[in-house]
Amino acid sequence: MPELPEVETVRRGLIPVLQGAVIESAEARRPDLRWPLPENFAARLAGRRVEALGRRAKYLLADLSGGEVMIMHLGMSGSIRIDGTTIKGRPGVFHHPRSESGPHDHVVLHLAGGATVTFNDPRRFGAILIVPYDGLHNHPLLQNLGPEPLGNAFNAAYLAQACARRHTCLKSALLDQKLVAGLGNIYVCEALHRAGLSPRRGAHTIATREGAPTRRAERLVVAIRDVLREAIQAGGSSLKDHRQVDGQLGYFQHAFRVYDREGERCPTLHCKGTIQRIVQGGRSTFFCPVCQR
Repeated sequence: MPELPEVETVRRGLIPVLQGAVIESAEARRPDLRWPLPENFAARLAGRRVEALGRRAKYLLADLSGGEVMIMHLGMSGSIRIDGTTIKGRPGVFHHPRSESGPHDHVVLHLAGGATVTFNDPRRFGAILIVPYDGLHNHPLLQNLGPEPLGNAFNAAYLAQACARRHTCLKSALLDQKLVAGLGNIYVCEALHRAGLSPRRGAHTIATREGAPTRRAERLVVAIRDVLREAIQAGGSSLKDHRQVDGQLGYFQHAFRVYDREGERCPTLHCKGTIQRIVQGGRSTFFCPVCQR
């Protein structure tokens, strides 16, 4: 599933084409994705201007003229493609393949000037909704999300307090979108390795009994921020045939320290450990049992 860096890369790639553009017409080539498309979907978009393009966690938010917001989620296999302009291609890049098959082009936005923006989703776990701007933050998809990991509200004090009474494993806690928004399996594995913390460690152990942050919490916040910033700067994680909107590859998968590297030597200086894979909560976890404690 696309994680925060990939969704942010999609947002940045779409801005030159979609932000400020008028949607002349829209096509809905099927009635639903993960959920039914909004009632009168195509008619409600026709003639609307995209005033701004934002992101909350893994959701893209297109502010529309007239006081509504289009929420887009890529699900497990979704991607967005741009055609009919000098900026062409797929904004965002992913570690797992994305389809360009016409039968999976489910929603197409035709913009003034001739560009098209196509939402492609073979498995149809993605979603597109239209909601009132005034009710956006109370929408069920967004109202319980934790702070953005790159925002000021996410710091060691917050993370320690949030984890102080959690006796689940640390990795599972970080994947809880109510605790911190947008983190996914890949970047949690990478951040825990950078912080030298075992994914099996109890979440409460990064806080004191009073809920104050320990050095573990401080290291973890720094690691989360660093790995996300580096992944965004690298254009996300992709395979060789998946490119950003300007044609450049996303290269962060080449900087993975542990993810998908089972059996390889740990890259930590002077560590003699070997990367292992375990399953936690139905997801693969990659870590070094020697330097991650």
